[in-house]
Amino acid sequence: MNRLAGVTSPYLLQHADNPVDWWPWTPEAFEEARRRGVPVLLSVGYSACHWCHVMAHESFEDRATADYLNEHFVSVKVDREERPDVDAVYMEAVQAATGQGGWPMTVFLTPDAEPFYFGTYFPPAPRHGMPSFRQVLEGVQQAWTTRHDEVTEVAGKIVRDLAQREISHQGDRVPGEQEQAQALLGLTREYDPQRGGFGGAPKFPPSMVLEFLLRHHARTGAEGALQMARDTCERMARGGIYDQLAGGFARYSVDRDWVVPHFEKMLYDNALLCRVYAHLWRATGSELARRVALETADFMVRELRTTEGGFASALDADSDDGSGRHVEGAYYVWTPEELRRVLGDDDAGLAVRYFGVTDEGTFEHGRSVLQLPRTEDVADAGRIASVRSRLLAERARRPAPGRDDKVVAAWNGLAVAALAETGAYFGRPDLTEAALGAADLLVRVHLDEHARLARTSKDGRVGPNAGVLEDYADVVEGFLTLASVTGEGVWLDFAGLLLDQVLTRFTDPETGALYDTAADAEQLIRRPQDPTDNATPSGWTAAAGALLGYAAHTGSEAHRTGAERALGVVKTLGPRVPRFIGWGLAVAEALLDGPREVAVVGPARDDERTTALHRTALLASAPGAVIARGVPDGDEFPLLADRVLIDGEPTAYVCRGFVCDLPVTDPAALETRLTTP
Repeated sequence: MNRLAGVTSPYLLQHADNPVDWWPWTPEAFEEARRRGVPVLLSVGYSACHWCHVMAHESFEDRATADYLNEHFVSVKVDREERPDVDAVYMEAVQAATGQGGWPMTVFLTPDAEPFYFGTYFPPAPRHGMPSFRQVLEGVQQAWTTRHDEVTEVAGKIVRDLAQREISHQGDRVPGEQEQAQALLGLTREYDPQRGGFGGAPKFPPSMVLEFLLRHHARTGAEGALQMARDTCERMARGGIYDQLAGGFARYSVDRDWVVPHFEKMLYDNALLCRVYAHLWRATGSELARRVALETADFMVRELRTTEGGFASALDADSDDGSGRHVEGAYYVWTPEELRRVLGDDDAGLAVRYFGVTDEGTFEHGRSVLQLPRTEDVADAGRIASVRSRLLAERARRPAPGRDDKVVAAWNGLAVAALAETGAYFGRPDLTEAALGAADLLVRVHLDEHARLARTSKDGRVGPNAGVLEDYADVVEGFLTLASVTGEGVWLDFAGLLLDQVLTRFTDPETGALYDTAADAEQLIRRPQDPTDNATPSGWTAAAGALLGYAAHTGSEAHRTGAERALGVVKTLGPRVPRFIGWGLAVAEALLDGPREVAVVGPARDDERTTALHRTALLASAPGAVIARGVPDGDEFPLLADRVLIDGEPTAYVCRGFVCDLPVTDPAALETRLTTP
């Protein structure tokens, strides 16, 4: 076992028995490189990454390659999910140098952590124009020993160039109607009207953009925005990217038609998409959206929930195919013969037609990914349910994909928000309880006595890495959603503690610009800072949304100002690159709508008339609306202050931008208040 044996990261533990003498990311690793006078190999990946596994099997498990690495390098292995700051800094360098990036990420550094050579996956032998990994190692080692001054000069220049990329000022104004309209036009130009989604292959679920489209439609009535969201959601739900047997979404589709997924299932994708489909149902009443939202929520609770109540990070793309080989997608794909064996000839024929299975296969080696290319036939509903149940039981006998059990704070915050709302919308208190369980874990395990968040935990044990901006912002998003759904003001209190950290430790006091790491965090070659979305909302714009929601709840001018200053970057980038700042555009919709502040007061927590008003408020689609429920003049939420019953009836108050409507006691009247632009 190497130095990774004692860590908590499941990804690093996968490499603990490599012959490579791996180090975790520590100052001691760089001290060792300095003492020996050798460069550092930095290898970054994550546990569900298919090509990370491939490179590990081909190179890091190879004794000759390991011996060469151990002699000439100090090798450092990083889990990008535990150290997103390290990943972000060096990924920026890789993309600047090569024009592309991805994982595994392979970077060579000086002992001062300055990068000088970059790549991603390298094969064990030259192919497709790529050098072998051994050739790369030998070339880097030769350059280090024969052209050392040139190498260090290049490394210093790269660091200086990266330092110039800092975003220090975003303008003094927030996005307005013009910028939002320009962003929508830009998305329309990139939209794929035949297949849904944006751009070509590979095609990723555009979760943050879909939230913007739904909010923009709710605020303006723009039918084109709703159509793009609705059609994309239907295409994804009918494609192979969605698990047609057990629910839940894979990471992305390798083709433009959503047919063949990259099979890993990530918590963050499913949390974001669960919420998107719940919001689509709220806007349209779509039965498909309702089903997918609930199935995705059930998938998260059933397959990702940990013993401690949090949610695990991911399910692997690869699994044993039954013959001892680790194969991508083996758990999920089917041949016609396998269907006949499980279902018999008649029902297998139905399954072939219904799920789009072909003799040639839609994946590899004659195997097909299950889809829903045909509209459901109500007459076949009973048979289809039986077919699905039998196939699911058969699949459960296959070796299951591995699970990365670490709990990431940010992703659990997203899951809390999704499960709380889905439970409230569809009368599923068990889902809301699951959200409360995860929120409780975040408070008990991840939050210390100074209101600082840890990035990860595993088996109830807190990890060593500090939370980054997205952790604080997404956990606040979850807590604010819980506050609105449950009427428990303690979640608003916790949100306030975390946002104090955002304002004091992550925000530039002069410009309002946000950083991904705290001012007192470990100093890397550059302080990472990125307002654009990746697979999850950017920490920058997620923080803007959290600040805005908290300000609406409390009337805090400091939080409102922080949100508006942060949104200056959306005014600049929204019209130019709307696909990559979708969450910021969604937050801007909330700002343009107020957001609306709703206080619902009733004589008791279990009063049915109060519950009816509260449910109406939750189901209204006013962007970013915040909701407080309690007794008249209650002290759990600031919005309840001085709110009284009207004629003894439960009453709802709606305010927006320092202006309040007349209070209402009728749910229909409240719906009108919240749906009128």
